[in-house]
Amino acid sequence: MRFPLTIVFTLALMVGCAQEDATEQDAAPAEAPAGPSLGLRPQGDTEISPDLSQVSDELKQVFDYIDENFDDDVMRLQRWIQQPSISNTGEGIPESAQMVRGFWQELGCEAEVHEVGETEWGAQGNPVVYAHCDEGADRTLLIYWMYDTMPITQPDLWNYPPFAAELVEQPPFPKVLIGRGATNSKGGQMSQYNALRAIKEVHGKLPVNIMVIAEGDEERMSIGLRTFVQNNPELFEGADAMMRRGSQSSSGRGGVNGGASEGCVYIELTTSGAKWGRGPVYGDIHGGRKRAVDSPAWRHIQMLRSIIDDTGNIARVDGFYDNVEPLSEGTIASLKESAAQIDIEVAARNLGVARFISDDPFEYLRMAQYGLSFNLDGIWGGNMYGGGAGAILPSKITSKHNIRYQPVQDGIDIVEKIKAQIDRNGYEDVEMQIIGDVPWRKATLEGPLPKAQLRALEIFNIPHNVPRALRENEQEMMGGAWPAYLFGKAAYLNGPVMPISSAGAGYGAGSHANNEFYVIEGAGQVYGMAGAEKIVATILYNFAGLN
Repeated sequence: MRFPLTIVFTLALMVGCAQEDATEQDAAPAEAPAGPSLGLRPQGDTEISPDLSQVSDELKQVFDYIDENFDDDVMRLQRWIQQPSISNTGEGIPESAQMVRGFWQELGCEAEVHEVGETEWGAQGNPVVYAHCDEGADRTLLIYWMYDTMPITQPDLWNYPPFAAELVEQPPFPKVLIGRGATNSKGGQMSQYNALRAIKEVHGKLPVNIMVIAEGDEERMSIGLRTFVQNNPELFEGADAMMRRGSQSSSGRGGVNGGASEGCVYIELTTSGAKWGRGPVYGDIHGGRKRAVDSPAWRHIQMLRSIIDDTGNIARVDGFYDNVEPLSEGTIASLKESAAQIDIEVAARNLGVARFISDDPFEYLRMAQYGLSFNLDGIWGGNMYGGGAGAILPSKITSKHNIRYQPVQDGIDIVEKIKAQIDRNGYEDVEMQIIGDVPWRKATLEGPLPKAQLRALEIFNIPHNVPRALRENEQEMMGGAWPAYLFGKAAYLNGPVMPISSAGAGYGAGSHANNEFYVIEGAGQVYGMAGAEKIVATILYNFAGLN
């Protein structure tokens, strides 16, 4: 059933209370009650604006609609943030999948929630939402979303409740939205959706056909999406390109990113008295017994120390750094171009770290984009309560690790080398569990989409470099791990192959951290949410050849 956009699909607006079976009914939806005015300013305190002489009259009408309905757009983001969607715990995941489905059905698209069942490494995958909007256009764009977020690991460090979606002043920005998922990734994604919605309201149809793939497992190594794409490659036939959300940096710079990604494999290591044959075997015991009983926890720490150096930055694993390709001259030149624009102290402060491993901007970028890492994400066992006492001798301790690797390495090969090294070091009893693997993807900036995005950056007067990958058809610099490999690596899983690129306006920060935020009213050289929506609309019209 196709709903008019003035009718609000129930699941897209009601937070956490709709049941899946209710979405299958054909009951007539109710008119949305008029919401309170937030009094938000679409332009905020920005000192830049788009060059309207390069914008078609049709697109100008969309810009006007965005400005006139900006409060509604922000409230739509608030409602989405207020719905928890934590994939690591499962909190709110079914409700969130239905909510995303409701968004796209409200836009007039065919949209379904797909259960994926058990995945490759044994865990149950979270639902995948697939939508298709056939506008009879010449070109089709696939939009990637993730609707899941990270858990709240430090609630006492949040200045506002993480699911309240508070609008607050945060200098230099007059208004930001605080909440889990604000920047990773609901803010940018809602800006995309609001732009499409504005186009439909003003002109009745989109300039391109749209496919949407929205996963609920990105923070769990995209295990459900991997299974879904393997099983349903035909759903992506006809897509000319994939677009992700884009943004500016804190200084206002932007760029076109081609979807290149590092590899990331995630494991758990567990030491237990039962496997070791020493210490507590069936469960934790009183800590006072340590005087006469061995500790699996101390053994685990010693095992970890045997596979990492004293700085925590170099893996002591035979073969860990094998097969790493040397950087090309073009890549080195691109890194130097980017390094020249970085204030290393400001970059560290914006990230919330005291300093980087290297204080040299070039070395920092080289390590950040091409370095290998063996991280300790967390460790637990025994008495995990803050404060107080309670003597415990744990029977088992587990640590989580994500390993970032580069072309042409293989994630599973790396973890096998880690387990072999642990065994050689005398810890054969330590168990390893693979949680998931997201292989790398090389990329070039191909086709009309990156050119449409580059022109949009020029129209919006966003400072940027023309990527060397676009100028000289070189491999693009690597980015963070995400499941790009499912859509752009011809030999992998026989999945769909298409060019991928992203660019945009707006800004947010605090991904995976406390006080995550997305800028609503921009300032200086940084656009707010209205600017982020307008540039999405501009990219679509450019891509369609209509601007």
